[in-house]
Amino acid sequence: MRAVLMAGGSGTRLRPLTCDLPKPMVPILNRPIAEHIVNLLKRHRIIEIIATLHYLPDVMRDYFQDGSDFGVQMTYAVEEDQPLGTAGCVKNISELLDQTFLVISGDSITDFDLTAAIEFHKQKRSKATLVLTRVPNPIEFGVVITDEKDRIRRFLEKPSTSEIFSDTVNTGIYILEPEVLGYLPNNQESDFSKDLFPLLLEKDEPMYGYIAEGYWCDVGHLEAYRDAQYDGLQQRVKLDYAYEERSPGIWIGQNTHIDSTAKIEAPVLIGHNCRIGSRVQISAGSVIGDNVTVGADADLKRPIIWNGAIVGEEAHLRACCIGRGTRVDRRAHVLEGAVIGSLSIIGEEAQVSPNVRIWPSKKVESGATLNINLIWGHAAQRNLFGQRGVSGLANVDITPEFAVKLGAAYGSTLKPGAQVTVSRDQRSISRMVSRSLIAGLMSVGVNVQNLEATAIPVARTAVPTLSVRGGIHVRVHPERADHILIEFFDQKGINISKAQEKKIEGAYFKEDFRRALIHEIGNVVYPSQIIDIYSTAFEKHINIEAVRHSSSKVVIDYVYAVSGAVLPQLLGKFGCDAVVLNASLSQNSPTTADREGLLNQLGHVVEALRATFGVQVSANGEQMILVDEAGIPIRGEMLTALMVDMMLTSHPRSTVVVPVHASSAVEQIARRHDGKVIRTKANPTALMEACHTNSHVILGGSGEMGFIFPQLHPGFDAMFCIAKMIELLTLQERSISQIRADLPRVCHRTYTVRCPWTAKGALMRHLVEIHSAENLELVDGVKIFNNQHESWVLILPDAGEPLVHIFANSDDRGWVDEILREYRGRVQDFVDREEGREDSKTESYSLLQM
Repeated sequence: MRAVLMAGGSGTRLRPLTCDLPKPMVPILNRPIAEHIVNLLKRHRIIEIIATLHYLPDVMRDYFQDGSDFGVQMTYAVEEDQPLGTAGCVKNISELLDQTFLVISGDSITDFDLTAAIEFHKQKRSKATLVLTRVPNPIEFGVVITDEKDRIRRFLEKPSTSEIFSDTVNTGIYILEPEVLGYLPNNQESDFSKDLFPLLLEKDEPMYGYIAEGYWCDVGHLEAYRDAQYDGLQQRVKLDYAYEERSPGIWIGQNTHIDSTAKIEAPVLIGHNCRIGSRVQISAGSVIGDNVTVGADADLKRPIIWNGAIVGEEAHLRACCIGRGTRVDRRAHVLEGAVIGSLSIIGEEAQVSPNVRIWPSKKVESGATLNINLIWGHAAQRNLFGQRGVSGLANVDITPEFAVKLGAAYGSTLKPGAQVTVSRDQRSISRMVSRSLIAGLMSVGVNVQNLEATAIPVARTAVPTLSVRGGIHVRVHPERADHILIEFFDQKGINISKAQEKKIEGAYFKEDFRRALIHEIGNVVYPSQIIDIYSTAFEKHINIEAVRHSSSKVVIDYVYAVSGAVLPQLLGKFGCDAVVLNASLSQNSPTTADREGLLNQLGHVVEALRATFGVQVSANGEQMILVDEAGIPIRGEMLTALMVDMMLTSHPRSTVVVPVHASSAVEQIARRHDGKVIRTKANPTALMEACHTNSHVILGGSGEMGFIFPQLHPGFDAMFCIAKMIELLTLQERSISQIRADLPRVCHRTYTVRCPWTAKGALMRHLVEIHSAENLELVDGVKIFNNQHESWVLILPDAGEPLVHIFANSDDRGWVDEILREYRGRVQDFVDREEGREDSKTESYSLLQM
């Protein structure tokens, strides 16, 4: 059998280790990852190996040559112009693959039984067999679900936290029949997980999942790189060591001299031709390459030191990575998680702080303390984007330096000369961040239309009208007053897709942005009449006469935000009787307690003025809480149902879009009006896209997130919602309390349970396995139906916190209380068991270290 070793990756998230080295050639226990894979293949009698190369191909070719020194036959296929993707590179060599073959990724460490996997493939007469494994946190991998016969029924590539429905993941090892390559186009980029496997599923080709036992680590980021080293030393994975085991747990190469006063604590690996000085302390977990010199009295606690490094006297290294040929001078300290690129110099008594990365050939001056990366900005994060954009602590995580780099990363994904809008709320921190973003965009040759301080619905409306490539909006986070939220729009004004987010993240982490020449630097213009653009669209989709002749009196609380500068102008044009509260702009974000106090005050004003209703507007014009004529707040599920009822009453046989966890009152209301309900994932982008792509949608969203009127613009808009309510109440001749009294009586409750990130995937898989497939819905989280009551319970992982939300919904209150209690117990028991397993693993590891 032949194997295809996919070794073209550049290893962006492993930088600076991969700045001058392809990812498969990064050493684990002083041998390249690719050599460990070759040894694994050889153990299973696979000796014909074709390596597909792209990034720095000569490094691997020079190392393995024809493979004879490693007991295999190596040939190479280089993607010269551009990477063809995981499947495209294999399609490119299809003429060499005329019988069953194995594909294996060049960036993982594993000891799976490939012989058993191949036998499984043959027994099942499979066209494509995916080797699977179970991991605690599957968010970075392709999640796969199989039936009781091991046939693959569903998979999802790199899910968000709320989309996880299993902890069984794709390892990047496939056993394939040559005919499946016929489904792939020639000379085009294509991917196994995104292109080929979904097509095979659609064609109902036999595709199976083999759940392998053993060790597997995707060396995708620096933390995983360190973990793989430590696991190798602890012999948790079967690897071939490059050196002789001189005593239990201590491997030492040839011609290495260790002073008799040095203290070494197993397990440790030390390469060939090393010199370890007097009184050196080397703790368990340390990996030292070939030709390394360690000076007297140095203290090494679990560092990974590459070939040719020099460590000075009394230097302290703590769980860090030291690149090839790097020099760490006398009394210098390199602390936990720091990574020093090849050929760098850390001066005497300098300190490199935890998690700092230094690119190759850099110098840290003697006595200096380095707290930031020695390149662009701060320590890298694993992901920039969360549930709804980029967020972080104001002026701590989201700093001017960060924003400049983020702007340059976004701009680098666009063509030079492209136009984008930038807008913000009224606060000083948002002005600072938006200006920094603009600087980054200009530096890569992108032109900016600066909308300055404006409500987010206005900004979304302006994007398609101004014919720009996209937009950025900066505001204080609607749920966390100490955080900044940066959202990116596409050319339609919808939040950008996951694919576009990944492109921006890739540009950000690579830190090799396009640099514009002086005459190519972007410019900034300040378009006028932005409010007029919004006003024109606003008037086009509202019944102005109904609003103008309405007898409604409305009280609106703007909570000192920028939306207060927009809506009064519009309502004033229609002659609407609106009483405005707290419309002046404030630099300070009100707390939750402040908002509740203002909401209570709003209720009293509505009651005193005998107003038709009141509204508190928040989230820079996106969200609102309604107050009825008696001063009682209406929010959440009640507000969702009320808006759906009002819209479908005026537009029967239309469609509404709501998140997966919304109350079933929505379906009951839709049936009254021959309407249709579409449920989406519980995130803003999914709601926007569903509203935009489905026909006859008149309303989207929820009382919690806000409401979308897709004919106006694709985002949430509390300002338009207020005007629409005035129109509908007038035309329908009903009051808020009358509508509320007529809504279906549905009990809808929620409860939140703490759940570690590492247990979420296993919990979702457990829930899928213990319930019948016909009672399950996996739109987002795991939804279990009880058809007797038209009831359901939804277990939904939180996208940003180590939490799981349980929603119970039914016409029967007793059933809701009982089912919520039952699933709280199930989830809590499962989490306790998982944490018990983790504790036992930690204890075992500690004992091994002693």
